[in-house]
Amino acid sequence: MIEVSWLEQTVADVPAEDDWLSAGEAVRLSGMRFPKRRADWRVGRWTAKRAVAAHLNLPADPRSLARIAIRPAASGAPEVLLGDGPAPVTISISHRAGRAACAVAQPEAALGCDLEVVEPRSDAFAADYFTAEEQELLVQSSPADRFQLLALLWSAKESALKALRVGLRLDTRSVAVNHFAGQLLCDGDWRPLCVHYHGQVLHGWWRQTGNFVRTIVAAPAPAVPHTFQT
Repeated sequence: MIEVSWLEQTVADVPAEDDWLSAGEAVRLSGMRFPKRRADWRVGRWTAKRAVAAHLNLPADPRSLARIAIRPAASGAPEVLLGDGPAPVTISISHRAGRAACAVAQPEAALGCDLEVVEPRSDAFAADYFTAEEQELLVQSSPADRFQLLALLWSAKESALKALRVGLRLDTRSVAVNHFAGQLLCDGDWRPLCVHYHGQVLHGWWRQTGNFVRTIVAAPAPAVPHTFQT
């Protein structure tokens, strides 16, 4: 199994100044016109830099964080530079509703994470994006569990597609989420899940606190994530 670290931050945690950004990141931020886009990007980068620093036991002052640069790889997945070279990590970032999450693992790992809000979604959404087996699972679920299950299934798919480094370019019905309905609890503990993709099994974890569902999917299989508190 591989070790995975997890960190969440909110927009309220992000400093008003931008001195923790690298020069390239500052240029990229300056080109963003819309406030929401800027806020989402900043909380995602802040969370990722803090997670990488914590995972590698590096200082987290603004000058040190500015040496950590997050940029998109050719696949679109984020990659980490430390000073003039690649950092010895793989990361995945997700943001939703003013909150961001970052998972960090060893450099050779396939890794994806996602953060979703439990909210109403239509039957048409499930029909468009879920497999027949997943839709049947929703039909069999209680009304009280339906929206949580929808969020969990969608989040696990997002994490798996990130781990496969294809994102939503791939039909979401090509990945099938396997979990146990009895696990639908909101106690905040990490619980196992797995995702099947053309005979390949990707293992992962999920947890819920409040109205947010989090998922991690990785290969090799990840140990229970270590959650940083900052």
